[in-house]
Amino acid sequence: MKKNPPEKIRDICQSFLSGLNAILGRNLFGVYIYGGAAFPDSLQTGDIDFHVIFRESLTESESLALNALHKSIAQNFPPLGGEMDGYYILLEDTSEKSPPKSQMWDGATDNSWALHCEHIRSGRCIILHGPDPRQVYPPMMWSDIESALKGELDYVEKHLNDYPDYCILNLCRLMYSFKTKDVVISKAEAAEWAHNAFPEWRRHIELAKKSYARKTTLQDRQFMLSEVKGFFRFACKHIRKSQEAKSNK
Repeated sequence: MKKNPPEKIRDICQSFLSGLNAILGRNLFGVYIYGGAAFPDSLQTGDIDFHVIFRESLTESESLALNALHKSIAQNFPPLGGEMDGYYILLEDTSEKSPPKSQMWDGATDNSWALHCEHIRSGRCIILHGPDPRQVYPPMMWSDIESALKGELDYVEKHLNDYPDYCILNLCRLMYSFKTKDVVISKAEAAEWAHNAFPEWRRHIELAKKSYARKTTLQDRQFMLSEVKGFFRFACKHIRKSQEAKSNK
């Protein structure tokens, strides 16, 4: 677990935490950054995933001020400042294994809660404020984790044509996680595993990584768009085999 964010997001995190303290004061319990920003790998950070945990329900004035804070960060720190993707969670809801609802942005539910808990509890997080997250986030059963993984797979299926690069890399991670029951892995690490395990799909994985570095051509994107459904079908077949192998043990 880290307390100092990497340089690429340091100024954003400092501004975010300063604003949260000013708005929430003693109501602020914890601020945890997870996701790609917390993994020391080669993929470029596309967004900043976070949980803000507070003691008492947000007031209307606090919600308005938090919306203004995010607008300010987006304006002052483009482009990443506009890509903060997270949840504002009541402390009492973190003790539940069921996905909690955010108290911001129409009550979005963290449907990947089980995966986020596993990442954060394993130390793949940056602590901006608050106690050791192992005191906050509950351990998860495989049934909870598997349900969240299936939700990720459903999301990928719905967005193959929208984000082919993300879908290819996340499918690598899903195949790895279903096979090993290890979900604490980044997209870059899973892509490296899949690159070695499935040589017939190396071009697809390399182009997805290239896209994250914003170096793809129009021809590269067209190739990913034409091939991503085939990679999805392959991944689903591999996942089914992993599930069948585990059920037969």
